Amino acid sequence: MIDKPIETVMRESKRDILIPADLVATVNEDNNLQHVFLVLTKIKYAKIPVLDKQNHFKGLVSLSMIAEQMLQDTGITTRPLESMKVKQVMQKKVPTIYERDNLEAILRYLEDENFLPYVDSNNEFKGIITRREIFKELNYLAHNFSKHYIALPVYMQSKQKLAGKASVSS
Repeated sequence: MIDKPIETVMRESKRDILIPADLVATVNEDNNLQHVFLVLTKIKYAKIPVLDKQNHFKGLVSLSMIAEQMLQDTGITTRPLESMKVKQVMQKKVPTIYERDNLEAILRYLEDENFLPYVDSNNEFKGIITRREIFKELNYLAHNFSKHYIALPVYMQSKQKLAGKASVSS
């Protein structure tokens, strides 16, 4: 559980950690891998969300997944990419977040992922929360915590409690 003072200061920044869906590069699950290869190459991202025609989140596709399909016994070829669909190679088991306010879950998932898809209760894709946006929040926290709180080491707090009890009992 995140300590309340930490969470309070992080939420105070008023920055939105969500990058909205309309600003996120995505591909359709029925696109062929050649199209996705071109998209990923042009936008310079290694992995992007995959959606269906109704804008539901389906998974993630990466350059490495596509490169795996290009490897043949005789070398590298792009021929298989023309006939293969994204849904044949995409990562389907992906952590998603439904509650933007669940900072603890977001931090836990972003330990291993560069971004986290944000979906609504119908699994409609609403955007992504990136590790970069969380680092911006942590930067805000690091520069603003002492404006609102005084942090004392635990041993100092224990000494103060003991001193308070001693003066009350005497």
